[in-house]
Amino acid sequence: MGIQTVIAELSTFLGQRVSCSKSELELHGQSETHFPLMPPDAVAYPESTEEVAKIVQACARHRIPVIGWGVGTSLEAQAQAPKGGICVDFSRMNNILEVRQADMDVTVQPGVTREALNEDLRATGLFFPVDPGANATLGGMAATRASGTTTVRYGSMRQNVLALEVVTASGEVIRTGSRARKTSSGYDLTGLFVGSEGTLGLITELTLRLQGQPEAVASAVCAFPSVGNAVAAVIDTIQMGIPMARIELVDVASVEAVNAYSGSELDAAPHLLLEFHGSDAGVAEKSETFGAIAESHGGAGFEWATKAEDRNALWAMRHNAYHAIKASRPGAKVLVTDVCVPISNLAQVIEETCLDLEKSGIHGPIVGHVGDGNFHTSLMFDDTDATQVSAVKAASNRMVERALAFGGTVTGEHGVGLGKLNYMEREHGSGWAMMGAIKQALDPENIMNPGKLVPPRN
Repeated sequence: MGIQTVIAELSTFLGQRVSCSKSELELHGQSETHFPLMPPDAVAYPESTEEVAKIVQACARHRIPVIGWGVGTSLEAQAQAPKGGICVDFSRMNNILEVRQADMDVTVQPGVTREALNEDLRATGLFFPVDPGANATLGGMAATRASGTTTVRYGSMRQNVLALEVVTASGEVIRTGSRARKTSSGYDLTGLFVGSEGTLGLITELTLRLQGQPEAVASAVCAFPSVGNAVAAVIDTIQMGIPMARIELVDVASVEAVNAYSGSELDAAPHLLLEFHGSDAGVAEKSETFGAIAESHGGAGFEWATKAEDRNALWAMRHNAYHAIKASRPGAKVLVTDVCVPISNLAQVIEETCLDLEKSGIHGPIVGHVGDGNFHTSLMFDDTDATQVSAVKAASNRMVERALAFGGTVTGEHGVGLGKLNYMEREHGSGWAMMGAIKQALDPENIMNPGKLVPPRN
């Protein structure tokens, strides 16, 4: 009864911008990975903060769940609706509100994608650096504290979000942070909402830090005899203070999948893909130094790219690795997972993971943001085979336990959602209960993306 009342109320001010069509509900109930369909009861398409506030107020009165939606690229079921409710799709809130070149910041609505923002910024000499691979919305990227290939130099969303406008669980509109580059003024509410996965409120506006476009950019790919050799080269590079813009690992299985998918001809060996930003002289010097380090660890087959089209092709290959891996086993389901560990332990953790998967008979290609100690596995399985399903889940669990044993975290960038919920107490102990207390204080009726991130309520 409550949900129909809310849908009727939303229709009075959204009109046709609230939908209950089966196709739209299924679209907003899907996952990029292995999770089953979990559709909402309706999808709302607001065009302003005021409309978002009215949506949340209506849901609050009737205790109806509210789930935010960007473009649905999250990997741990953050945007699915296991308890039904209203999905708030931000695709119509996609305006770049103000670019301030002198201060190197920008204010945008949450439905703006990272690629659209950077296209708009091209003439300014500025760019937004966080690159998770997918063309995600900036609101979704903030909500999941996204990072990616450039985090090793420019940081994650946490370091690049200056201020937010948020609609809270009561429908109140608040602002957090400011455009100042530092503050000692109270709790870091911006940091609290960045990474909250929509469990505390809906982000309706973001002010983001921008970077100057580098004078010179050079990208390269290099093969290594083993994952250990590749990671050792990364560690030496970081310890020497050489500032890399990106440094990515692809293992043999990933290389083979990418070759078949994109027509590339990389040797069947672990590879590093890297990029340097800076002046012409600086990039040349960094490239030469890294080349010597890589050679000392068995690196070979360097291919440097300075033309934009060649660099773009290289990174498109990396960003398409997940799709290449999926294509390598047509019809298979994929459990995509990630962990992050101190970089000195990364090679051991990856090698132990590879041995574990081989022993378990699981096909699980690995790619990683190795400059951050973060890596991903795509565990392939037949979801009609209960034995395979059980084996894949057990392998994923061992991967998490391995990361925690080395002082790491259960997820470096995919987030928690539903997929990593059962590991949170193991990592955070009583700190997880404190997260639940914050959720209780800010969302006492538990309407904001319920069932995700924090301890479940009865």
